[in-house]
Amino acid sequence: MPDQATAPRSLGDTAAVLLANIPKTAAQYGAITPRWLVRLFDWKPLENGVLRVNRVSDDSPSEVVCGQVAGQELPETFVNYETKPREYALSSISSVVGVHTRVSDLYGSPYDQVKEQLRLAIENVKERQESELVNNPDYGLLRNVSSAQRIKTRKGFPTPDDFDELIAKVWKEPSFFLAHPRAIAAFGRECTRRGVPPSTVSLFGNSFLTWRGLPIVPSDKLDIDGRRNPASQAGKTSVLLLRVGEKKQGVIGLYQQDLPGQQTPGLSVRYMGINRNAVATYLISLYCSAAVLTEDAIGVLDDVDVGNYYEYAR
Repeated sequence: MPDQATAPRSLGDTAAVLLANIPKTAAQYGAITPRWLVRLFDWKPLENGVLRVNRVSDDSPSEVVCGQVAGQELPETFVNYETKPREYALSSISSVVGVHTRVSDLYGSPYDQVKEQLRLAIENVKERQESELVNNPDYGLLRNVSSAQRIKTRKGFPTPDDFDELIAKVWKEPSFFLAHPRAIAAFGRECTRRGVPPSTVSLFGNSFLTWRGLPIVPSDKLDIDGRRNPASQAGKTSVLLLRVGEKKQGVIGLYQQDLPGQQTPGLSVRYMGINRNAVATYLISLYCSAAVLTEDAIGVLDDVDVGNYYEYAR
């Protein structure tokens, strides 16, 4: 028997909540990022999954005459093309989602279990897409920078001088820097120390730091010392500067158009049926690649130290 003095005199929270209609959120997925690189790319649709990038042979400039005099013959010339142009084939990122029919039948309110499973799986596929655009061994941006377009930091930590040198490499209408958030923080510390804090610009309703008017776009797909989430605050990474767009002879993204079951450009979801275990399966496929149209469309700053800090006098 409970003590008379401690016996409850009204319904408690623990019991009352059993009859309450508790609001719920959809599943929150902490691995989702804004994926700014995908948003800022210019995307070119393909009909058959392959893009051939034709380039001019740089060793054969055409001849011209300026200030022709009477009787002077004009030179005969032509612009030669590379005889073995590179072809970019689309890469596939796929996943199969299974949902037991009992689960979707009995537990479909307030959230449709199939739609939620597909939504979360698609987010995961799109995160992998951005990672592949940066790191893929074939078409990834970091793997397609010529040696002439690579520079290293002077002192390890990223300085305004280093960013200016990178702009000098991609000086024809550069579009934006791409850097790990910790590299951006490290650059901000160096700018603060020198008394030249970066200004900001608004894109997609969000504020971005800039340097020389160029947005510095964050992406955690640029690894630090080869690791996505190193435990240590120290480490080195790279910073990219891109010119994007086919009209600018820059970097472009590629995707397959008119896919069966297309949900977004290059991504489709197709129902695969129900197996003998009563599990319904759905195939998620995303086809993408990236192409660097000219070598000077991309530059990289290597050996960027993100672990340098300062103590300021008060």
